[in-house]
Amino acid sequence: MSLAKLPFSTSRVLWTLLASAAIGITMYGLYLAGMRPARLLESGLLAMTPLAFAAVGECINEKSGQINIGIEGIFLISAVSGVYWAEVFNSGVVGVLMGGAFGGAVGAFLGVLNTYGKAEQVIAGMALNIMGSGLFQYLLMAIWAFPGIHIFPRSLVISRVSIPIAGGELAVSPLTLAAIATAVLATLMLYRTLIGLRIRAAGEKPESVDVAGLSVNRIRIMASTLGGFLAGLGGAFMPLGWFGGLVKEITAGRGFIALAAVVFSGLNPVTALAATFIFGFAEGIAFTIVVTPGVKEAIPFHFIQMVPYLLTIAILAVFATSRRFPRALGKPYVRE
Repeated sequence: MSLAKLPFSTSRVLWTLLASAAIGITMYGLYLAGMRPARLLESGLLAMTPLAFAAVGECINEKSGQINIGIEGIFLISAVSGVYWAEVFNSGVVGVLMGGAFGGAVGAFLGVLNTYGKAEQVIAGMALNIMGSGLFQYLLMAIWAFPGIHIFPRSLVISRVSIPIAGGELAVSPLTLAAIATAVLATLMLYRTLIGLRIRAAGEKPESVDVAGLSVNRIRIMASTLGGFLAGLGGAFMPLGWFGGLVKEITAGRGFIALAAVVFSGLNPVTALAATFIFGFAEGIAFTIVVTPGVKEAIPFHFIQMVPYLLTIAILAVFATSRRFPRALGKPYVRE
C-alpha cells in the first residue's frame, strides 16, 4: 500500500517524518559542503512565511466550502498596496497590515461573487490572478512612474529578531513567528470553537446551517475575507519583510505553491504550515547556494530553483485525489 493510500492521520505523520529526515540529511550534506545551516534555515523560514499565511487562510476558506485559486492575484495586489501605504506612513508594519486589509477586501469581494453571484469559483480565481498581474504593473507606473521595479527605503523593511540557538543566533522575522502562531490559532478556531464548527458545517452540510437559522453565505463571505486578509499579509510580507523591493515577478508562482500545501494538508492549518516549511526550505537552498563560494560554481542555481515547483507538481499528482475535502466545496448554496 502506498503512503498516499494510508489513512490521512497515519499518512500525514509518515510524510512529515520522511520530510524531516530529508531536510536533516540535506542540511548535514550542505554543512559538509561549506554552507552554514543557520543561514539556510533563515532563508527557508523567510520563504515559508508568505506561503504559510496564504495556505492557512485558504484552509479556512475551503473548510467553508469555497475555492480560491486567486491567491497569486491577492499576493500581487497586497504587495503593491502594502508598499504604497508603508511609504505614506513611513512604517513597514502599517504597510503589511494595509496589505492584509486590501487582501481581505479582495477576499470579501470574491466571497460575495461566489455566494450571491453564484460564480464559477475556479474561473473567478483565474480572473483574479489575471487582474492582479495587470493591476500590479499598472500601479507601478501610475504611482512610481517606473515600469517593472520599485526600490523603497531600507528603513521600511521590518527588522528581524535574533533567537539564540546552539552555536549562534537565528535571525527571524516577527511575521514568521506570527505565521506559525496563526496556524496554531486557526486550528484551534476550526476544531475547538463554535465559529469553527459553523465554518466546517457550511462546507460539509450547508443545509444544516440554514436549518439552524444561520446564513451560509455570510459564513462563507466571512471565511473568504479572513482567507484574503491572511493572503494579503503574505503578499505584503514579500517586499516589506523579505526582498526589500517590488518587481513584477515578485510572487513567482508562490500562490500556486500555497495551494499545493493546502492540498497536501487536507485543510489542516498546522499540516499546511509544515508543508510550507518544506517548500520554503527547498527555496531557501537555492538562495543559499547562490551566495556560497565553491558551491554555486558546482551546482547550477537555476536547477535548484526548480525544486519547489517540482515538489508542487509531485504533491498535486499524489495527493489531489487521496484527500477528503468538504462535500459542498466549490458549490454555491441554494435553498431548496
